[in-house]
Amino acid sequence: MLIHGQEALGDEAALREGLEAADPATLLLSLVQLTGERHWLDEARPFVRGPMNYQTFMPEDLRAAVCACMAEVLADLGTSKRTVLAPPDDALLSEMMSLAAGETVADDYIAMMREDLTSDSLASRILSWRKPPDRSTLRDSEIVIIGAGMSGLYAAIQLREAGLPFVILEKNDAVGGTWYENVYPGCGVDTPNHFYSYAFAPNHDWSHYFAKRDELWRYFERIAEKFDLRAHIRFGTEVSEARFDEERALWRITARRAGGETVALSARVLISAVGVLNRPKLPDIAGLASFSGPAFHTAQWERSFDWRGKRVAMIGTGASGHQVGPTIAPDVARLMIFQRSPHWVVPNPNYHEGVSPGKKWALAHIPFYLRWYRFQLFWGFADGLHAALTVDPDWPQPERALNALNEKHRRFMVRHMREELADRPDLLEKVVPDYPAYGKRILIDNHWFRMLKRDNVDLVTDQIEAIEPRGVRTGDGKLWETDALVLATGFKASQMLGPMKIFGRHGRELHEVWGDDDARAYLGLTVPAFPNFFILTGPNTGLAHGGNQIFMTECGVRHMMLALRELYEGRYRTLECRAEVYERYNRVVDERHGRMVWTHKGMTNWYRNRHGRVFAISPWRLVEYWKMTSRFDAEDYELR
Repeated sequence: MLIHGQEALGDEAALREGLEAADPATLLLSLVQLTGERHWLDEARPFVRGPMNYQTFMPEDLRAAVCACMAEVLADLGTSKRTVLAPPDDALLSEMMSLAAGETVADDYIAMMREDLTSDSLASRILSWRKPPDRSTLRDSEIVIIGAGMSGLYAAIQLREAGLPFVILEKNDAVGGTWYENVYPGCGVDTPNHFYSYAFAPNHDWSHYFAKRDELWRYFERIAEKFDLRAHIRFGTEVSEARFDEERALWRITARRAGGETVALSARVLISAVGVLNRPKLPDIAGLASFSGPAFHTAQWERSFDWRGKRVAMIGTGASGHQVGPTIAPDVARLMIFQRSPHWVVPNPNYHEGVSPGKKWALAHIPFYLRWYRFQLFWGFADGLHAALTVDPDWPQPERALNALNEKHRRFMVRHMREELADRPDLLEKVVPDYPAYGKRILIDNHWFRMLKRDNVDLVTDQIEAIEPRGVRTGDGKLWETDALVLATGFKASQMLGPMKIFGRHGRELHEVWGDDDARAYLGLTVPAFPNFFILTGPNTGLAHGGNQIFMTECGVRHMMLALRELYEGRYRTLECRAEVYERYNRVVDERHGRMVWTHKGMTNWYRNRHGRVFAISPWRLVEYWKMTSRFDAEDYELR
């Protein structure tokens, strides 16, 4: 942990502003770690009711005392009168986590949190070789990564630091994946970006707590620049197929350049980092192609489209629709929103807030502040919600909630809707879901309900019968005339890794193994009979209740690197997970999902295939996935 005491004290005004702007509970946790003084926890505990800054109600005298003590500690650190203490023991760390969360946190989080507090740099997170491979035996394209988005970049960084040669094949002309491709109005993240960032590469200068697309894309651009990754990337190159050569133990990869040229290369290891939400799904509506005006999916937004003064029909009210609608509503002549089913929407006071200079200073300069802040976000947006996802078989009203906590969350969101739409009971009737909370992706309120009350906005819940040249016709016979059609209708998530063809042993194609819509993998990473092949953001690694996909990628890459260490140090030709391990893991995944909200009776969502099996998202708490991927057991794999 680097201490910035001297730099912090160089500007007393900035120091004072930073301490005043710091979240009081987070600042107090940093102070406890620096001093070991447990009494601060006892004094603060009655006033911390949750992990978010707006859930702490610390009295001013206590807050002032914490700030004054921290100022003294920073001064002592800056003049070397004080040294940083050893990390807290398990008992103290457990108390600190519970204060951070505003509730009791189980001890199985201790190891993960301890690692995070002591591993704030890339150097502490890279693979440690026990017997480094002979570099002279490695090919220039030893490892091929497909995709230069969030997961592909992280895999590349880890391979680079481990000294393993790699090439990235990227279909676009820039890095960033989904954050490069999506340019629709209002596009942004719905996970706090101080959490939605690589653990080893924090950005202390985010302009907002929930950044928009341009700022997020620039973050990944800077990462690629900092680690000199562009030299390894072949842009404008889309992989069409990969075949495993069993005799040579190599992957034979075929790709197509933007100009139509075919490219062939081979690699010992193949990594898919293409993601899941990158192939737009168009609705199956009669007459869609007949519409006479501009019509496009949100993920294929036409940059030249000027919506000002136009009538716009938007089909879909999920995550992208929730961002597009309020952004364009003030400028369009009319916005007609076609809703198939409503989503649960939660308010968050920080969603539109900018990060103050003082808060940026605290994040950058106060030791351990960022790590504790990230844990609070981890709890508030991920594992702290997980208990609300599991079915209580004795719950008396299963049609509306799963358990007591799920019911509590439901009531909170309904209360928010009623407050927002107190004067519009007609709208309230349309927006309250008839399924338990978290059955579909929870949305953060982007002034959605305020938008619905605008005079130029219509929320249409009648079924769409057809698209006609002049507009959208609904089941009641009405034609909603429009100048443009926006399709916020999701992605072809069930066709994972498509349209690529991946052929493993015996020439069998991956989608033959999976079927049309039933992707499976051990830990979401590996599939039997597909040697030296890893899938990042693979089956059952998505997150639907909150969380942070970057965290899941970091876990997956960690396990992949442990597997590669075994492969190279053991001088094996191939590594693949055992069929029985694969089957057992997926049985457990299915059993867990069988007790969770996404398979609840009456639920429909894109996480499930046509047989009702959840293929896309994880049933695990993040700490469980962290534990599973932090270890490598050679007995789980066939090494030849």
